Parts: sequence; structure tokens; C-alpha cells
Amino acid sequence: MRFILSIRSLLFALVLLAISAGSSAQIGVSLSIGIAPPELPVYEQPICPEDGYIWTPGYWAYGDEGYFWVPGTWVMAPEVGYLWTPGYWGWSDNGYFFHEGYWGTQVGFYGGIDYGYGYFGNGYEGGRWDNGHFFYNSSVSRVNVSINRNVYDTRVEHDTTVNRVSFNGGNGGVRVRATSEQEAFANEKHAGPVAAQTEHVQGARENPELRASANHGKPPVAATARPGGFKESGAVAAKEGGTVHRAPAATENNSDRPGAETSRPSTAAAVHVKDLPPAEHLAAPNTGNAKQDQKYQQQQQKLQAQQVKERQTLQTKQEQDHQRLPPTPANQPKQQQLEQKHQQQTQQLSQKHTQQQQQLQQRQQPAQHQAAPKPGEKKPGE
Repeated sequence: MRFILSIRSLLFALVLLAISAGSSAQIGVSLSIGIAPPELPVYEQPICPEDGYIWTPGYWAYGDEGYFWVPGTWVMAPEVGYLWTPGYWGWSDNGYFFHEGYWGTQVGFYGGIDYGYGYFGNGYEGGRWDNGHFFYNSSVSRVNVSINRNVYDTRVEHDTTVNRVSFNGGNGGVRVRATSEQEAFANEKHAGPVAAQTEHVQGARENPELRASANHGKPPVAATARPGGFKESGAVAAKEGGTVHRAPAATENNSDRPGAETSRPSTAAAVHVKDLPPAEHLAAPNTGNAKQDQKYQQQQQKLQAQQVKERQTLQTKQEQDHQRLPPTPANQPKQQQLEQKHQQQTQQLSQKHTQQQQQLQQRQQPAQHQAAPKPGEKKPGE
């Protein structure tokens, strides 16, 4: 079972990488979690290891064992002039969705989350590009002037109220919306996380000590000097932990397992893909044959990855349609037609995915279940 879970984790990571790389819009992963992510821990930023490295703050990610901490780390920018927009959790459709971070020429919207060290909820104050070189603001970023010679000192005015909330919207979340400039930038071309970041996340996922269930919101490795350096000298532990939220009480429509997806609303009224409830996960195969179960699990993962990609593709297309048709009184008739078109697209995709899941489940039904003997009949060979 551990082997199967690790395959699922790896495939999910690959799906995230595939749909984030080269994206032209900020991505909301099609995974809805019913529990809010823990509060952000308090930790000290490691010293920047070299020029050209940009700080990427730590955050809570979600895996097979629930929330786990991805340590903050310094990452070499993929291109001169590129800055990092951190990912963030946002409340939508009765669940928490994660919006993947990305590289670009500006810092976009990251939910208004105060990650600290230059990411105070809007933009980045930890440094700037100048004539092909990155300059560090020493009043915000921890640098060693013998290593990082491009340094300036500018005091940053920001809200000093302690706010360690790690999600936007919902009950107790940050109440900030993207500005028009941030929305415009979110639709420009970006670069997804680099390979070092993806490996960093995978390393955190595989480290049991970084799970919220084990560290109770106070990770033993809160930040590293370089990606993956969990055991290197630059790694630092959290000084103070954050509150770990508990699962809501179980109901008929809400599983009592930690991290259960929230009860799913009907898809009949969904106009856009983003309005659809999270895709239901197929039941784990249990034929009694480990190899057969593994084969069926891989088939399920392949279908789920394909459906996630199709949802994202249609969502991006629908958002582009809205951008080409501004909400003005003159465009109202065309907008009504567009909404009808979007609803038809959404329903067709939802029905297609449901049929695909049902067909896969039927193909995976054990032969003995399909041909069960009727009462009074003798089994073959009796």
C-alpha cells in the first residue's frame, strides 16, 4: 500500500508541474480540502548563499498524510529579471484550494498572506533587479555582505500586527482581493517552479517530521539555505509553531477522515468549470491481487491526471472569453449567450468525466463479482 501511495504522490506532483509550467494564468489546483491549513510558524531566514538567489517563503502543502510543511528556501532565479510569486490557499466552493506559485517579471497576487521577509501580503520588498543584477534589501533580507555585495538598506513600512493566517477567504482567512493590475499580470506568461523547487517539495513530502500531524505546527526544519538542504548547516527550525486546525465533525455527507473533501454540491447549476465541485476520487481497488490492484490504481491515476488537465484547459479558455468581452451594458446580450455556451461546455465536460469514471470502474470490477452465482445455483466444479 505504501508503494501505491508513493506512486500517487509522485503522479500528483507531476500533474502539478505539467499544468503549471509555462502557464499563462495563475493556477488553482483541482483539489479541495475541508480543513484549513495550519497557521504559519515563526522562523529565522537563513543567510542568502549566493548572488542571484531569491527567497521563496515556506508554506503548508497537502499530501497523502495531510498537511506538511515545505521549508522556505533561497532559489536561483530561472532568468534575469524574474521574481517569485508565492503560492497560497484560498477558500472557494466549500473547500480550500491551493494556487501554485510561479516566476515572472512582476510579483502577482498571493492571497494577501504575510509570509514575512519581504512578502508582506502585496509585492516583494526583499530586493530588486537592477542592470541584470539582483540587489538585496538588508533591512528585510538576511545577507552576508562578504558574499552578497549588491545590497541596499530601505526601511519597509508594513502592518506589524502579528498575523500568521495561511489562507485567503473562508472562516478566519485573510480578506484581500487581487487588484486590477494583479489580475492583468496573472494572465500574462509565467514560468512554473524550477526543478530544484519541485524536488524540494517532494523531499518535504517524504519527510515524516514535516507533517503537521507529527510536528503539531512547529516544523523541525522551517527553512533552508538551498533547496533540499534539510540536513545542511543552513537549515533552521521553527521558533514558534502555529495552530493546526482539526477536521469538522463527521456528518452523512462528510467523511470523518482527516482532510476529507467537503460534501459536493450539485453540478447541475455550474456555469463555469471553476464552479464545479472537486472531482471525486475513485474507490481504491481491492481485488485481493496486489499486482492487479497496482495496475488498476495506475489506470485511475492516469484518468484523474487527464481530467485535471482538461478542467484546467477549459477554465483557462472560459476566463479568456470573459477578458475578450468586458462587462458593459452594450455587451449584455453577448454575455448572456457566452454564459449559456460556458454552462453547456461545463456540463458536457462534467458528464464526460463521470462517464469515464463509471466505465473505468466497470472494467475493473472483479470477474467473480460480475458473475456471482444465483441463489440455488452451484458454482462451477461443484
